[in-house]
This record gives sequence, structure tokens and C-alpha cells, in this order.
Amino acid sequence: MSAPHTQRSLVTLMLAASLASTIGGLPFNTLPVLLGSLADSFSLPPADVGLLGSVCFGGYLLGTLGAPIWMNRLNWRWLTAISAAATATCFALSAQVQALQLMYVVWAAIGFFASTMTCLGMRVLVELPHKERAFGVRQGVELSVTAAALFALPPLVIAQYRYPGAALALAALVALLGLSAWGVPSGPRRAEPAAATAAATNPAGRMPAASWVALAVFWLFLIGNIGLWAFLERIGVALKVGAGEMGLVFAVLKLLGSVAAFFVAAMGARVAAGTAWALTLAGLLGGLALLATAQGFVPYAAGAWLWEFAFTCGCVLQTAHIARSDASGRAVVLVPAAFALASMVGPGLAGKLMGAEGGTTQVLLLALASSAVPVIARWLRPMRQVQPA
Repeated sequence: MSAPHTQRSLVTLMLAASLASTIGGLPFNTLPVLLGSLADSFSLPPADVGLLGSVCFGGYLLGTLGAPIWMNRLNWRWLTAISAAATATCFALSAQVQALQLMYVVWAAIGFFASTMTCLGMRVLVELPHKERAFGVRQGVELSVTAAALFALPPLVIAQYRYPGAALALAALVALLGLSAWGVPSGPRRAEPAAATAAATNPAGRMPAASWVALAVFWLFLIGNIGLWAFLERIGVALKVGAGEMGLVFAVLKLLGSVAAFFVAAMGARVAAGTAWALTLAGLLGGLALLATAQGFVPYAAGAWLWEFAFTCGCVLQTAHIARSDASGRAVVLVPAAFALASMVGPGLAGKLMGAEGGTTQVLLLALASSAVPVIARWLRPMRQVQPA
């Protein structure tokens, strides 16, 4: 096979896996506007809104926990097509539901089927070289598509049709993205040197301890930031940000997230990990500070945009680190599970804090604590290494 053809095949594979993974990311990436529209449609208090997000990712977690077991045993193309159809159907069903209890069930089903798409995209991309590039492109494609959706949903759909309109629009988008199934390979490569080496050195099939530590750090990083993400739209509503302005904020926000992902993909491993994380933390702190002191649209938008850029960089950096820590590919398939666990805890916890006297301040402090975890973990690692055995 010629080198140019090989390069084209890698690009096609990367884009197909990224588009499939985009379906899995839609429940999370559109979470603030969906929860906001649900809150308005059902007159829900913050605690119930947070619980709805947590229930969705409870279903997401169930799907991700089984993925490492059956992912390599099924045809990936059919898995993509079936999961996309099921996710679209669940979104469409949620537009017809009137009872809140049934909405919980349907949202749990959305999370379950969407998780398959995320895990599949991760599994396909882990076989590619240049982990920062592969996962950066994935995140960039996912956020670019989401940005277009978020630009249209608040002013064109939610403002007129509320949650049912948004759910049907997302169902149509998922069906369109499901066409990427025909660019996904039917299964894993049969001869994977790294995986073969890992199997020879680790016949019991256990993941390295470093992978579990990296997953735990990622989970803690996500909890507070996902909690903030779930209520970012409500913060804007409290600041009297209009529907058109809200659509602009979230569209640009995800475009900046896409830029951040492509930026990390382009930089690859050329920047020292310590430097990359110091810059990421600085961006997160700046965004949180702007949100904490915002009095109107401009500081609110600037804070949300800066926070999203840094948060996306942090997610890509940690996903690449997790993928590199386990050559067999098992650890990276658990990244969506860590995301799901954090998404179960984060919105519910943030909803409780949002309803308390501290309001948004407590939610921002939670995000601040989570943002510092990866840097603290990197700082503690050399200290652990010099401890006597």
C-alpha cells in the first residue's frame, strides 16, 4: 500500500471514528441548553435538574462498563449503525414524554446508547499513532459539530419549540451522523504489536496501576468542571443573558473547544507535560474568576469561553496520557466510564450547591478544586518516586 494511500486511509478512519464519537458526546455537550429547556418546560428546581443529568449519565455508565468486555467481539460498523438509530429514537421519544418520571427513564436510555458511540470511537483511535493528534482531532470534530448545533438550538428551536423541538432536532442530527458507520472498520486490527507486547508481559489481563491512578485523577478533574458545565446556562439566565446571546455564547464556546483540541493535536508531545498543565490550570482559573465576577453578557461570555478552552485542553491531555499508560487499549476505553461517573456526581452535587445559600459561588469553588487535582497529582508523583520502598 502506498504511503499517500495509507495517509488517506488514516484520515478517513480518524474522521469516521470522530463523527461516530460525536454522537456519544451530544448528551454531554448540549447538556446546559437541554437541562435549561427542561427546567423551563417542567418548572424544575435546580436539584431536580441536576438529578436528571445524573440519571442520564447513570445509563451512560452502564454502557461504558461493559464496553471493554464486548467491544472487540462485535462488528463495529453494525454496532455504530444500531447504536446511532437507538440514540436518535430515544431523543425523539423524549420529545413526546410529559411525565418527569418517564423522562428520567428515556434520558437514562439516551445515555446508555450514546456511551457505545463514545467507547467505539475511543477504541478505534487508540490503534493510531500519535495519541495527542488522534484524540485532539476527535475532540475537535466533536466540538465543531456541537458548536453548530448549539448556535441554532437556543434562538431558532428552543425559543419557539422549547425542549420537544430541541430533542427532535438532536434526533435528526444523530441520524445524520450515524452515516459515519460505513467509514468505521469492521473490527480491530489482527496484529497489533503494542497489544501483543502488553499481552505477553501482562497475561492476567490486568491494567497497570498507573492507568488506574490516571483514570482516578481524570475523574476528580471532571466532577467539579462537569458540575459547572451543567449549570452554565442557568448562570447566564441569572445574569439576564438573552436567548440569542446564549446561542452565541455556547456556539463560540464549543468552537473554541474545537480550536483547543486541534491545538493540542498539532502540538502533540512537543510541549513538556508540566508546562502544558500549568498553562491549562492558568486558563481554568482565569475563566472561573471571570464567571465569579461577571455582571453581564461580556464577562460571562469571556469567562465561559476561556474556561472551555482550558477544560478541553485538560481533557485531551489526560486522555492521551491514559492511552499511553496501557498499550493494550483497555484503559482508554474506560475513559468514557470515568466521564460517566463524574457526570453522575457532578450535576447532582452542583444542583445541591446551586440551591444552597452559596449559589453559583459554591459551584465555581467546586470547579476550582477539581481543576487543581491533575497539577497536584503531577507534583506529588516525584515525591512518591523518591520514597523508600
